[in-house]
Amino acid sequence: MAKKTIMLVCSAGMSTSLLVSKMQKSAEEQGLDTEIFAIGAGEVDNTLSSKDVDVLMLGPQVRFMKDQFEKKVADKGIPVEVINMQDYGMVNGEKVLQAAVELIG
Repeated sequence: MAKKTIMLVCSAGMSTSLLVSKMQKSAEEQGLDTEIFAIGAGEVDNTLSSKDVDVLMLGPQVRFMKDQFEKKVADKGIPVEVINMQDYGMVNGEKVLQAAVELIG
C-alpha cells in the first residue's frame, strides 16, 4: 500500500499537534505507512504547491473554510473534510485516522 499523506489544518497549527501524534501512533499500530502533519490555515497554499497530499482534514475551528479549500484542491482530486468535533475534542487519533483513510479510499 502506498504511503498516505494526511494534512490537518487548524487556525494556527498548534491545537492539532497532539492529534497528529495520536494519529501517527495509531497508524504505526495498524502498520500503515503515513505522513501526518498539521499546519495553520495560512500555510495551506505553500504546502500544497510543494507537497503531494492525499487528504485534507480541517479542525472544527476552520470548518467555515471548507468550501475555499475544496476549490483550491478540486483539480487535484484531494478530499477535504472537517474533523468530527467529538473526535477532535477527545483527541481520538484512531477515529480521525480511520476517517482520513476512508476518504483516501
